[in-house]
Amino acid sequence: MLDIAVAYNRYAFLGYEFLTWLWFVVEKDRDLPATVEPELTGLAMGNRVVLENRIQEAVESITIKGDDAGLEEGLLALRKGAVVTELNLVFKIGEQEWRFTLKGESFHIAGLKTPETGAIETRDDIEGFLLEKAYLVEKAVRLTDRLYGLFLRSRLSGDWNERVLPRLQKWIHE
Repeated sequence: MLDIAVAYNRYAFLGYEFLTWLWFVVEKDRDLPATVEPELTGLAMGNRVVLENRIQEAVESITIKGDDAGLEEGLLALRKGAVVTELNLVFKIGEQEWRFTLKGESFHIAGLKTPETGAIETRDDIEGFLLEKAYLVEKAVRLTDRLYGLFLRSRLSGDWNERVLPRLQKWIHE
């Protein structure tokens, strides 16, 4: 059995590949996420992407942020061998919108902003508020899990090298 630290380091690349693939899906295959979450009406890049490029002993970090920021620098960094380490996402179900940053190394969600919940007007509303908030948080976690499952099925299939990887590389280099 693998030591947890060894396994963590050995498979850390999967998180970075997942975020790169997710960026590609958002840009080039917008209908794919709806196959795992039928209620999904939109999945988009948020206002921040972090990439890292390891050059010998040095680590170059590239952060692109801002609501109107272009992502050309990010694609250039990918061409030079960088990996996506953090990706800010926005997803919608109907009129509801979630915003959060997904970190590739640990797969944790940071800065989650859920849709607005009902106001707490009386003491009796507290329980309903907490249940609604927990439900909204769970929706973000479930979407992330389902997208990662979709990525893993694709990554582990024979299709990855023949179909997915060439499209991904073409997107990076176009």
